[in-house]
Amino acid sequence: MLKAELKKDRSLPRPALSDAPDAELVQRFLQGERQAFQILVERYETRLLNFVYRTIGDRERAEDLVQETFIRVYRHLHRFDMSKKFSTWIYTIASNLAKNELRNRSRNPVVLFQAIKNNWEADHRPLQWEDHRQRPDDLYRRRHLREVIEQAIQQLPEHHRVVFVLREIEGRTYEEIAEITGVNLGTVKSRLNRARNNFASIVAPLLA
Repeated sequence: MLKAELKKDRSLPRPALSDAPDAELVQRFLQGERQAFQILVERYETRLLNFVYRTIGDRERAEDLVQETFIRVYRHLHRFDMSKKFSTWIYTIASNLAKNELRNRSRNPVVLFQAIKNNWEADHRPLQWEDHRQRPDDLYRRRHLREVIEQAIQQLPEHHRVVFVLREIEGRTYEEIAEITGVNLGTVKSRLNRARNNFASIVAPLLA
């Protein structure tokens, strides 16, 4: 396994690297500091898993695709354009793998958000599902909301689902989404608007 190989290298003090920006970690890995890549894995593994899982709806397969994402990054990091954002690059790889997975399944789900927009913390931040300071009944409702959202996301058409998850769950900017998906900014905004409206029509009755 890729992670197992990386963990063999313990020569570098983690505090010196753990707070380094992505670009510095990339450079240091390319200069031979293997531990820098392990920190990139730890930094993005959970986020990518959540993104891919919400895109394809299969957690076990999502774990495989995230592993494949890091393998591709490891093999091709020397090709990375340092003038770009590493986060955008790695999300692009994960997004392409997820889309290929959906195409291979020949799935064509149809459906889609807006009535529950108030439940998002802020414009660029992902939804915080649970706050353990809340009362049990509040936590129950919030967990129920999460289940409803997850189910509705899985009913989105692929091209709507990807932009919806990237924007509303991952908090990515429109520009980043355009680069990750390979479509222009206008198309991103159009797809996201349709996804939000259709999503609301599905979720609203479930929350009544």
